[in-house]
Parts: sequence; structure tokens; C-alpha cells
Amino acid sequence: MSKQAILKLDDKEYTFDTIEGVENEKAVDFRTLRSVSGYISYDEGYGNTGSCQSEITYIDGEVGILRYRGIPIDQLAEKSDFIDSAYLIIYGELPSEEQRISFSKELIKNTNIDTRMIRQFESFPAGAHPMSILTSMMGSLSSYYPELSTNDRALDLENFDRSAASAISKVMTVAALSHRISHGLPVNYPKKGFGFAENFLHLMFSNPHDEYHAPKEVAEALDLILLLHADHEQNCSTSTVRMVASSGANLFASITAGICALWGPLHGGANMAVIKMLEEIHAEGDDGSRFIEQAKSGTSGKRLMGFGHRVYKNFDPRAKIIGQACERLFAVLGVDDPCLDIARNLEQAALKDDYFISRNLYPNVDFYSGIMMRAIGIPLDMFTVMFAIGRMSGWVANWHEVATQPKGKINRPRQIYQGPALRDYVPMDQRG
Repeated sequence: MSKQAILKLDDKEYTFDTIEGVENEKAVDFRTLRSVSGYISYDEGYGNTGSCQSEITYIDGEVGILRYRGIPIDQLAEKSDFIDSAYLIIYGELPSEEQRISFSKELIKNTNIDTRMIRQFESFPAGAHPMSILTSMMGSLSSYYPELSTNDRALDLENFDRSAASAISKVMTVAALSHRISHGLPVNYPKKGFGFAENFLHLMFSNPHDEYHAPKEVAEALDLILLLHADHEQNCSTSTVRMVASSGANLFASITAGICALWGPLHGGANMAVIKMLEEIHAEGDDGSRFIEQAKSGTSGKRLMGFGHRVYKNFDPRAKIIGQACERLFAVLGVDDPCLDIARNLEQAALKDDYFISRNLYPNVDFYSGIMMRAIGIPLDMFTVMFAIGRMSGWVANWHEVATQPKGKINRPRQIYQGPALRDYVPMDQRG
């Protein structure tokens, strides 16, 4: 029997059940609060509100834990790859060899897009932001593949395997084409013999007479970036996907809403902010030392981007993994980039400085992913797009979790109204 919580309001006591997760997360079940008391709970930003019970991802930010379906992120990063982890996140278990082959074939089969979409791509003006193109094109998938996006929940679930594979593979193709079209470059098409990350790099960088073959280490680095971003519990974009899915909307509509949420600079733009910071430091002729002192002063307006995390009060577990991968990649590529040298200086200074240590301002995954993507050659305006490619499997899994709830309700938060009280309409000739 669960513990109970007692809330006293207006000299009355109300009893509520509690809910406990498998990792001892505790919540008070306030679903009946308004009906029994007339009150609602107020929690701006939902930082202390559980919006769902999920089986997908577990985070303990106090001690730096991240697990996909119970498996620690460091084990997946070491022994798995993006395709394995995507299957795990969506279907709940790591794939058998047969399931892996079948899933990979489904991804390859759905990588190409309807040829009519190319004309739609070409209608965007030169210089259009890749995220703008991505949101438009992913939203249009419902038009080109109506059999996968009926808004009939039973039919959409019946076609889930294909629509899930389409979302994961087509976002890669659409993302690369977004870059090519926005820069006036000719369109590339996927190659069946390439792996997921390798194919994306081909789509991005191949030219008519110079086909790009990604070095093994570069493809592995990109695969790791995608794996580490595959899901991250109820963040802004994932919560948006679940909100839209709760209305009965199909998978393509729901994930497009997630992409729109990700576009916000407070969510998907963190690794872009890291690179912009490094470029500004370099432009000022600083090696990072002066910037560190300015950031510590609290009066300069300088902020150390890519350090600290809203969820992780300890070290971001993804940062440890990607930080090591970053050094391996640099060693292989032999990159000579002053911004990367500044990044190393900032990292080492912050890890040794009591000011940052006492405030738990450790490098997070955005710090390293930004400089890794820069080293790989991913343009800055594509950073958030890359985030969307990685996060797609998590969005798909969360949509499916909502869609399969036997008694799902449309999400409908309440509010505390603070506008004018009841007042009469004032005719135009009497307005001051």
C-alpha cells in the first residue's frame, strides 16, 4: 500500500495517494486536487511537476545518472551505437541480430523522400535557416505519406514500425537537404551501403565529382553525438511531443512540434552558444584566461557557455564520454583550430577553479558536442538540426507511449488568471 499525503486547506484536510518510481522517485498524486478542494497546484515551468509516468529514460541529476530503458549511458556509448540505442529507446529492449537487420533495412528503405518534395525544397529562398526548412518539410510528411499519418490512433499504431523508421531516416535526409538547398548546392541522395552517420555525412558533403567518404573515426564521432542526444526524459521538446500526441495527432505532426520547440535558443541552441563564445574570445585576442576572470567577476556580462546544467547538479554523464571522444577525434584529424585550443584552456581552468567547482559548473554535453561538430565540419547553423536528428528516436518513443495508453487524456494545464476582474464593455465614443 502506498504512503499517503495530507494537505490542509481552509481548515479541511485532504488525503492524496503517493506514487513511487522504480528508482525511488516520489510524487504526490494531485489528480483529484481541484475536484475535491477547488484548488490547483501552481508550478511555473513544471520543475516540480510530474507530467507522466514513463518507462523510457531515467535521470538522477543529483549524482549524474542517465539510463535508456535501464541501461547506463556509458555502457551504451562504449558497446552500442546509435541504431542499437534508437531501437532500445523505441521498443524497450536491445535488438537481436535478426531485429537489428530488420530495423536497419526498414531505415534504409525509408531514407529516400518523395521526389515531389525536392520541388518544395527548391521553393525556399537562398539563405533560409535549416531549422526553418526542417520544420516545414517534416511537417509536410503527412501530405506525402498520408497512410502513415491518419490521425486515427488505431491505424497510426498499426503502421507504427514504418512511420517510426520514416521519422528517423527521413529527418536525416531532410536535414542534409536543408543545408544543401539553403547554400545553393546540388542535391545528394542516400547510399544503401552506408551506415547512418556515414550516409548523413555523404548527403552533407559529397559533390558531383568528389564523393565524400567519411573517415571511420569521424563517422563514429557523429554516431556517438547522436546516441548521447537520443533521449533526455521530459525536456521542453519531448514534453511538447507528448502534449501534441495527447490530442490524438499523428507521429509526424507531433515530432514537428518537437522540432519547433527545439529551435528555441534556450533548448537546442546551447552548443551554438559555445562556439559563438569561443569565436568571440579568439576575436579579442584572448586564450580564455581573461574571459574566465571576467565570467567570475559577475559584473562583466560574460557567461561561460556549455558549463553547468539545469538537471545535472553534478557532472553531466554524457560530458565525460564525449570529452574523451573529443580528444581521440582531434588526435586523428590533427585539427589546428584556435577555437579548439581556447576550449581546452577553458575546460582545464574551470575544472581546477574552486569558483566553478563549488557551483557545480562542470562542462556539459553541449560544450563538447559543439567543438566536435565544428571539427567534423558541421556548419554552425546546422547544430540544432543535428540535435533534432539524434533526439528523433526519443520523440518517437514518447509519442508511442502516449498513443498506447488505454485511457489517455488530452493534456490541458490549468492557469491562475491575473488579468482584469469583470468589467463592462466601453463604447468607442466613451473611451479616453
